[in-house]
Amino acid sequence: MKKLVLIDGNSIAYRAFFALPLLNNEKGVYTNAVYGFTTMLLKIIEEEKPTHMLVAFDAGKTTFRHKTYGEYKGGRQKTPPELSEQFPLVRELLDAFGIARYEAENYEADDIIGTLAKEAAEKEWEVKVFSGDKDLLQLVSPRVTVALTKKGITTVEQYDEALIDEKYGITPKQIIDMKGLMGDSSDNIPGVPGIGEKTALKLLKEFGSVEQVLKSIDQISGKKMKEKLEENQEQAIMSKELATIFLEVPLEKSLDELVFGEYDSKKIVSFLKELEFSSLISKFDQDGEATEEKELDKISYEIVETIEESHLANPSALIVEVLSENYHQANIEGIAIVNENGHYFIPTEQALDSQVFIQWAKNESAKKWVFDAKRAVVALGWRDVLLDGIDFDVQMASYLLDPSLSSHEMSDVAKRKGKGQVQEDEVVYGKGAKQRIPELDKLAEHLVRKADALYQLKPVLEKELQENEQGKLYRELEMPLSVVLGRMETTGVKVDKEQLEQMGEDLEGRLKDLEAKIHELAGENFNINSPKQLGEILFEKLELPPIKKTKTGYSTSADVLEKLAGEHEIIEHILHYRQLGKLNSTYIEGLLKVTKKETNKIHTRYNQALTQTGRLSSTDPNLQNIPIRLEEGRKIRKAFVPSEEGWKMVAADYSQIELRVLAHIAGDEKLIEAFKNDMDIHTKTAMDVFHVKEEEVTSNMRRSAKAVNFGIVYGISDYGLSQSLGITRKEAALFIERYFESYPKVKEYMDNIVDEAREKGYVSTLLQRRRYLPDLTSSNFNKRSFAERTAMNTPIQGTAADIIKKAMVVMANELESKQLKSRMLLQVHDELIFEVPEEELEQMIKLVPEVMEKAMELEVPLKADVSSGDTWYDAK
Repeated sequence: MKKLVLIDGNSIAYRAFFALPLLNNEKGVYTNAVYGFTTMLLKIIEEEKPTHMLVAFDAGKTTFRHKTYGEYKGGRQKTPPELSEQFPLVRELLDAFGIARYEAENYEADDIIGTLAKEAAEKEWEVKVFSGDKDLLQLVSPRVTVALTKKGITTVEQYDEALIDEKYGITPKQIIDMKGLMGDSSDNIPGVPGIGEKTALKLLKEFGSVEQVLKSIDQISGKKMKEKLEENQEQAIMSKELATIFLEVPLEKSLDELVFGEYDSKKIVSFLKELEFSSLISKFDQDGEATEEKELDKISYEIVETIEESHLANPSALIVEVLSENYHQANIEGIAIVNENGHYFIPTEQALDSQVFIQWAKNESAKKWVFDAKRAVVALGWRDVLLDGIDFDVQMASYLLDPSLSSHEMSDVAKRKGKGQVQEDEVVYGKGAKQRIPELDKLAEHLVRKADALYQLKPVLEKELQENEQGKLYRELEMPLSVVLGRMETTGVKVDKEQLEQMGEDLEGRLKDLEAKIHELAGENFNINSPKQLGEILFEKLELPPIKKTKTGYSTSADVLEKLAGEHEIIEHILHYRQLGKLNSTYIEGLLKVTKKETNKIHTRYNQALTQTGRLSSTDPNLQNIPIRLEEGRKIRKAFVPSEEGWKMVAADYSQIELRVLAHIAGDEKLIEAFKNDMDIHTKTAMDVFHVKEEEVTSNMRRSAKAVNFGIVYGISDYGLSQSLGITRKEAALFIERYFESYPKVKEYMDNIVDEAREKGYVSTLLQRRRYLPDLTSSNFNKRSFAERTAMNTPIQGTAADIIKKAMVVMANELESKQLKSRMLLQVHDELIFEVPEEELEQMIKLVPEVMEKAMELEVPLKADVSSGDTWYDAK
């Protein structure tokens, strides 16, 4: 059967550009969009094996739709020049592959794709469309599938009629009607004001189409809804027309001209070399011939029915297969073990029912090598199986060796190091809604291949860690921490749902009061969430000075409103309204969604192998981002309570840890002395910079000193400081100059660290955590400047991250060795949170800061403040 692949060139190039960091080759040519596009193209060719291909592009800014509606796509930002420069390279790439490309004056890429998809489907060809634009879902039919980019560049979700029905409850053709009702802000299609996706779908399920909805207005409940539809009938019909893909584009190419077959491999290799895509060149052999996907070598393994001790030799590579990102709720699909005795696959139930396996799992002396220790610990922990004796974690080793790599998945690590043959999980299981667990033999072989690669990778990665002097960081910090984090996640933290719900109701009330106040100050009712209506009120009716204009009108972004603060009383109310709205939707409702019904606990997941500085981040929910500058934000912490009656919450956080680390690393005597004497560091800085006595330091002086102190840690510029303090760049530059005169060793450190990083290619923390900075030699000023600032702050940020991690590991050991009932629950930035029984409170209030302050020996004392209360909020 013939198979036609159609690619939305503009959409995929845009997606690649914004998904990847800005890259350029030695000549300064930007290449990130081309790199992402090439990666996607190779994946499509390999997986889809098309007989025919075409990439469609938009020909220009105006199309036939602009005659219907002049503002069509009017809100789009101008294409960044760094991306525009790459489109010719994308076209050159397609020519090298012999892939047809097409653009038609007055039409969009969607119209070209739609016309060809229809024609091919009529001939009973299989058609696959790749794009990031949901508009194309209207093309789905029994012969046409639309793959939408979902995450990064190469992950897509494949939409057929069944998935559209499952997700939306409508047919593909009704996607156009949905857009007609709700509009599309990305294309500036207006739709009917006030109708969102949920309402549009409800109307379509009842009436079928935009036209039928408009004919049936009398049957629709809700006075406001009727009014909106009556007032915007023409706009709804026009919006549907704008969203409809035109299927009769007069094309100069026939389907038969889109044949995809042999291509000039040498030309492709030459092109890839020019752009310095060495990782992609490896997909072709030295003669320039494309290498076929090699058939995997045969691997022998046993499917174990009864687990015996011989299956569990010491050491063993162990794979506990969990597919879902949220491993707290996921199935274990199977277990694989590889050791000197052989290769074994153990069905999950066999393992969990086997006392031999359970005893081996918890045996500290039985060494296990794993991939993602925390995931394995938690997955087994939920099934009452304790996993101990973890001696090596391939994912963590890969992350420490180079945290800048985009993937530390087993298949990628194995490929990079040439150890074992592991297919990508997506190849084995499928993606998105089509993800399926394969038959037993295929699943067993895949997991055994993972365990086999793990077994081979361990000595290679361990050797590299030793060569990088990272063995201690790995063995004494990250490895034990992953187990500590796993147990914290499984323990979870209790949430007072009634308190959260009450907060939500209170916020709703506050929002209504603010809305009334804003309407009163405006002199009329309007939609505060509509930038267009808000812009008209502020800049036309109230005649405030417009700061920034867009194609669709006045900008009402947060930075614009902040600049208008003081111009009119309405501004502070609007800003507050927005803050409370976000608080309610993102945090109150967000926390309620992830609270486990049976226990009222949330089980956040810590990302240990993600950030380039070594800091932990968290997801589902993201506890690092709860806003605490607003009192309403801080109050969310009131909902975090002990899980046991009569217990207390204890919170301890480091005081100015990054500045203390800076003082140590820079070796600046004045800073060191200030911390040793327990002085207020911002007051001390103000005294030194302004040449005044302590009693002469004003609040403004201290505020300025504080901004510089924290700014210096992040390599602040005169522009950045001027923005944060509301002063001129000249004044800011003078301030920074005085700071460096007062603390010359800080300036010396910053100059030296950048030179050292440029020479080595990386910077290190005190515990040898590395961050590679290739952009230090970039010809692009902005990229080079960012890399220089990163070189300055990473050793400080990274060391601060290492310190709190070390404190967590020591604290977990202390709780165990002292047989305390207290539990470590959360880590948020520089803070640790515990739940503590009343009888241990006094002991913990002494122990926690003691452990935190002794976590690392510095030239300055570390300081941790501790407090307790009935809730996390009260413990601050």
